[in-house]
Amino acid sequence: MLNIAEGASRFSNAEKRNFYVIARGSVIECVAILELLYFEKVISVETYINFYSKEEEISKMFYSMIKFLGVKKTV
Repeated sequence: MLNIAEGASRFSNAEKRNFYVIARGSVIECVAILELLYFEKVISVETYINFYSKEEEISKMFYSMIKFLGVKKTV
């Protein structure tokens, strides 16, 4: 969340994109933690599936934002 806020405050698309890349990486790290919690039986399969699907959706949103900001605009 903090990377998104910081990226939104930047003026250039390249700077914004960098923060969104970092934020997407944080989502992937959360998936790793989620998998550990599931395999250690700290959370149920239902909780795992629920959070995994949300993280997958968020990752796709970041990917779209990153891809959009990586496109060179011509005037």
